[in-house]
Amino acid sequence: MLGVCYYPEQWSESLWRRDAEQMKALGLSVVRIGEFAWSRFEPQAGDYQFAWFDRVIDILVGAGLEVVIGTPTATPPKWLIDQNPDVLPVCPDTGVVRGFGSRRHYDFSSHRYLAEALRITKVLVERYGKTKGVIGWQTDNELCCHDTTLSASAAARDGFRVWCEKRYGSIESLNESWGNIFWSMEYQSFSELELPVGAVTETNPSHRLAYRRFSSDQVVRFHSEMVAVIRDGAPGRFITHNFIPMKDTAVDNFALASELDFASYDNYPLGRTDFLLADASVDDIKPYMRTGHPDYSTYYHDQIRALSQKDFWIMEQQPGPVNWAPSNPRPAPGMVRLWSWEAFAHGAECVCFFRWRQARFAQEQMHAGLLRPDSSRSETWSEIEDLSRELGLFELENGQSSKAPVAIVVDVQGQWVSEIEVQGASYNFNEIQFEYYSALRQLGLDVDFLSPEDAFDGYRLVIVPCLPILNENFIARCKASTAEFVFAPRSGAKTSEFFLPENLPPGLLQQLIPIKVLSVETLRKGISEPLVYGEKTFESQRWTESIELLSDEVSVISTFSNGDPAVVKKGNYTYLATLTDVEFIKELMRCYCRDLEIPFSDLPPDVRLRKRGNLNFAFNYSDACQTIPTVSGVVFLMGAKQLLPRDVAVWRDQQ
Repeated sequence: MLGVCYYPEQWSESLWRRDAEQMKALGLSVVRIGEFAWSRFEPQAGDYQFAWFDRVIDILVGAGLEVVIGTPTATPPKWLIDQNPDVLPVCPDTGVVRGFGSRRHYDFSSHRYLAEALRITKVLVERYGKTKGVIGWQTDNELCCHDTTLSASAAARDGFRVWCEKRYGSIESLNESWGNIFWSMEYQSFSELELPVGAVTETNPSHRLAYRRFSSDQVVRFHSEMVAVIRDGAPGRFITHNFIPMKDTAVDNFALASELDFASYDNYPLGRTDFLLADASVDDIKPYMRTGHPDYSTYYHDQIRALSQKDFWIMEQQPGPVNWAPSNPRPAPGMVRLWSWEAFAHGAECVCFFRWRQARFAQEQMHAGLLRPDSSRSETWSEIEDLSRELGLFELENGQSSKAPVAIVVDVQGQWVSEIEVQGASYNFNEIQFEYYSALRQLGLDVDFLSPEDAFDGYRLVIVPCLPILNENFIARCKASTAEFVFAPRSGAKTSEFFLPENLPPGLLQQLIPIKVLSVETLRKGISEPLVYGEKTFESQRWTESIELLSDEVSVISTFSNGDPAVVKKGNYTYLATLTDVEFIKELMRCYCRDLEIPFSDLPPDVRLRKRGNLNFAFNYSDACQTIPTVSGVVFLMGAKQLLPRDVAVWRDQQ
C-alpha cells in the first residue's frame, strides 16, 4: 500500500479535487493530513474552524482514498503561546527559552500544555473519530525532534523534584544513591534539587542519569495520555506515531510505543547518510551520496519493527532532495523505488511519501515532493508509477516478517551512559551498534532488535553492543537461553545509579563470564593497535580494557599484541574487551554462524538480502551489475539473478 503526506491548508481549495484524483490515479491509497494545521483548526481560543477540513476529507474519501489524521500538537499556535508562555521549553545547554516561530515549541513537563494538547485532540476525535474513510490517527509529529526531549524549565525542575521523591523516598536515600558526598553535593530536602545543567563543570553523572530517566518518563506520559484520548473516541481506528531514529528521540522508545497499534518511521536515506558519514573522506561518501548507505535505512526499519513487535508503516519517505542535511543531493534514478521495496521487505505495510507538492514558502520550500510547486511532476513520479504497478504482481502478506536468526539488544540507557560519561570522544553508542548491524547485513543475515526485557526464544545468536546497565532478570534470562551471546566492551560497567560495580565491571555479567575489568583506556579515532585472532591480525581501537580472568574455564580466543586477553569466552558467552574494526566483527560472526549452522554469505559490495515470509528480496545499491549469491533454480517474481544497478529482485522460497 502506498500513500502520501498532504497539506491542503497550504494550497488553494481549487486544487484539492484535482490533487485527490491524481493521487488515486498514481496508485496511492492513503493520505495523511492535519498534523500542522492547529492555527487553521482553532485560529483563536475556542473558535473552531473545521468546515474546510470536512471538505478535504470528503474530497479525498470521495476519490477512493483513505485518511490518516495527525494530531496538530507539534505546532501550538501563537495565541496559545501568548496566553501561556510557560509552556515553552528551555534549552538545557544555554538556559534560553526556545520560543515561537518553528515547531515542537512545547515542554513535555508543562501541565498546561498537556491539557491544551489533550483538549484539541479530543475535539478532533469527537468530530472525526467515527468518520467514514478515516482509518487511523497519528499522534503528534516526530516526538523529540530538534533535541526537545530535555528542558530546563521551572516546570521540568518542579516535576523532577516530585519524580525523585517518588523514586528515592527520602533525601538521604537520594544522596546515597547519587554519591553526593563527592564534592560536597549533598541536598537537605527535595525542594533544594536543581536540574543538572548550568554548572561550572560537569555535573554528577547519577544526577544526569536521573534527569534523563525523568525526561523520558515525561515524554511517555504525554504520549500515553494522548493515545488514551484517541482510543476512547475513535473505536476501530489504528493509532500510530511517526518515529525519528531511536538515537534522536533519546528516550525509552519501547515504552513510548507500548500503547500504539504499530509504530511508523520517517525514512530519509540521503539526509541521514550525510550526517552518518559527515567525517568520511570524499572517496568513502561519494558512492552513497545519492543512494544512502545500504544498511542505514534498514537499521532503523528493523528497530521500528521491534518497537511494536509487528509490521510498521513508513509515514514519510524521501522522494527527492531534502532541505535539512549539510548537503542535499537528489536520489539516483531508481533509488526511491528501491528504498520503498526495501521498506516492504523489512516489514512495512504502507509507504507514504513526503510530500505531495513541494512548498513555495517557509522553512521547507527546498524539500522535494511528488509534484513541484507549479504542480508539474517531479523526477520521482515515474518510479512511483512503477512501484504501484509492481505491488500488484504478488501479495505482501501483512504480519509475515520472518524472525531473524540473529538479534541485537538495544537499550537507551547505553546511549545515556555513553553521552553522560564520554570518557573517549571516539566512543559513539550509535556508531558501535551500527557497526555490528552492518557487519551482519554484509554477511546476508537478517537481524532483529530486542529490548533487554524481550525474550531470546528462537534466536541462535544475540549481540549486545552497549548495555552498561543490566539487572538480575536479564542475567537470569541469559542463563536460561541456549543462544550464543556476544557482549561488547562496557557491558555491565555501571550499576543502576551510575556507580562502578563493587566487584568491578562487568558487574553482574561476571555470573556469565568470570572476568574483571582492571582499567580502561580510550584512543583517538584513527589510532589502532594489533588485535590477533588465529593467524590473522585486525584492529583494536577507540576503547580497550585490561581484564583479569577469574576462572580457568574462561578461554582466550583473541589477544592484544602483548599477549593479554582481548576476546574471551565461557560456554555460550563471549566478551570483547575492545572496540574493533568491521572486518574483525565479520570474521567473528562467520565463525559463530558456522558453529551455529546459521546460513550466511559474503555478499558482493553494496548488495543486501532480506526475507519476508516466503518472499526473498535482493537490493543492489551499487552502480554496477551484481550477481545474487546462493540463488539457483528459482522463479523470479521481479528482477533476475543478475541484479541491475540500483535494482531489486524478488523470488519465492522453493517448495
